[in-house]
Amino acid sequence: MGSKNHPANRRRSPLSIIIVFGLCCFFYLLGTWQKSGFGKGDSIAMDITKKTECHEDFSTLDFSPHHSIPIPDSSKPKSKMFKQCDVKYTDYTPCHEQDRAMRFPRENMVYRERHCPPLEEKLKCLIPAPKGYSTPFPWPKGRDYVHYANVPFKHLTVEKANQHWVEFQGNVFKFPGGGTMFPQGADAYIDELASVIPIKDGSVRTALDTGCGVASWGAYLMKRNVLAMSFAPRDNHEAQVQFALERGVPAIIGVLGSIKLPFPSRAFDMAQCSRCLIPWGENNGMYLMEVDRVLRPGGFWILSGPPINWKTYYQTWKRSKEDLKAEQRKIEKLAESLCWEKKYEKGDIAIWRKKVNAESCQMNSVDFCKSSDSDDVWYKEMEACVTPYPKVKNANEVAGGELKKFPARLQAVPPLVSKDLIPDISVDSYQEDSKLWKTYVGTYKRANRLIGTSRYRNIMDMNAGLGGFAAALDSNKLWVMNVVPTIAPNTLGVVYERGLIGIYHDWCEGFSTYPRTYDLIHGSGVFSLYENKCDLEDILLEMDRILRPEGAVILRDEVDVLTKVMKITAGMRWDVKLLDHEDGPFVPKKIFVASKQYWVGTKSNDTSSE
Repeated sequence: MGSKNHPANRRRSPLSIIIVFGLCCFFYLLGTWQKSGFGKGDSIAMDITKKTECHEDFSTLDFSPHHSIPIPDSSKPKSKMFKQCDVKYTDYTPCHEQDRAMRFPRENMVYRERHCPPLEEKLKCLIPAPKGYSTPFPWPKGRDYVHYANVPFKHLTVEKANQHWVEFQGNVFKFPGGGTMFPQGADAYIDELASVIPIKDGSVRTALDTGCGVASWGAYLMKRNVLAMSFAPRDNHEAQVQFALERGVPAIIGVLGSIKLPFPSRAFDMAQCSRCLIPWGENNGMYLMEVDRVLRPGGFWILSGPPINWKTYYQTWKRSKEDLKAEQRKIEKLAESLCWEKKYEKGDIAIWRKKVNAESCQMNSVDFCKSSDSDDVWYKEMEACVTPYPKVKNANEVAGGELKKFPARLQAVPPLVSKDLIPDISVDSYQEDSKLWKTYVGTYKRANRLIGTSRYRNIMDMNAGLGGFAAALDSNKLWVMNVVPTIAPNTLGVVYERGLIGIYHDWCEGFSTYPRTYDLIHGSGVFSLYENKCDLEDILLEMDRILRPEGAVILRDEVDVLTKVMKITAGMRWDVKLLDHEDGPFVPKKIFVASKQYWVGTKSNDTSSE
């Protein structure tokens, strides 16, 4: 049997060889055909492979949009081209204009509060920079010097000459660090405060300056790692808040009047009034009660100026001894009713400390506020009532939760999160949010290598959430104004518990600042949030107003809403690019990156409308 089968096997061997050879030729030709471009299999595979490869060099990544939604071409005449506003609007502040303010009562400073224009009066043009405008000096030189062309107002150099607020030298203003109540300079003043208040060890991080002048207190606190939110009205002290922001110091236009401050309760570790001339004892103590609302348990309040040291200054202040003595007695009694303990009074300075909880306080006769939400403050009238302390389990517990010292405070889980007081936010989701923003900020820095340098000093986050963007950026070269929109979940308390600063705001209205006060504006999801609330064009024009020439914008949002944004900005003198999301080109969210062009105002509107 074996001898019969052997020849047959030999006959089949050449046939097998021919079949194998034919198959090899077939697959070779098939592969050649696909590589030539007529077949799609390999080209798609290679494309996907390229897209998923990781590279250390960010420049090798493809940030071109790959979605099918058309992006408007700025060279096409479809977009509305915004003209320059008249040069008289160079320092326009829509919600703090003098002409509109004078229509409101002066009682309780109502006329100095926010009064925004109705829809039909909103400007639909681009606010011009003044002739000769220059990029502000980098920090820390910017703390002490400001270009005259940027804020061409000399009034304070004359009115406050003997107090060393500001001096005019050639083509710049110099800020020596003086103030009405610290003629020896802000540093010496802060040194005296630090003998009582633990400023050096990170216990005090957030501060509030009521009636700030040119914000020298906040400017000099920065080198001690303290962030001060300063405010002052737009009044006859020409451009004081504008000077502060031009120096690179956080500040807003504001006043302690009839409306609650736009900050959450228990926000600040320290607050001060340095000759702010706020009548603390009037209106049943309403103003001091509002400071108490925003002051953290264990926080400090500093009063320097009238009526402190009235025995020395009563003649200078042109007031009677009896009047000033009665005013101080009223403040002392009010502070005691708020559960504040006086810690220091020497010379021109008095310091109180708010107790850490209400366990040791006699507050039986106090009129407590009836509102269950002490953070509901937007356009809400101030009341002469006391915000209750959060409840504690023992006499040593800090009401609302104890905070770690800064900088550990920045990344620690805030008490509002650990106590489950923020809806839909857990400890795990908070920590995940922090990690995510470190990734996002890394993307931003690779797209714009100036981020994190002294080039961008004043930064705004239009929809701050938990403050992850600001925390990931943290640097002594910059600060971030964390804005929590009034229609977004209330997370501003978390921002402050992290040792950051911010404000409530409605982006359907103008922001309480001067033009050209921010170097970089960031917004995540802000246009999706407001898409059906107000005109996106108005929000973008407001962003342009507060953005400095050659400033940057970074938006992160859904691609369809960013398409609308790009169509509008095509007529706004912005250079714009759309980048892919970190997770790839097929993610429907994109990153909008823009740079505002440098231009200054001309007398004729028509010359700049091309």
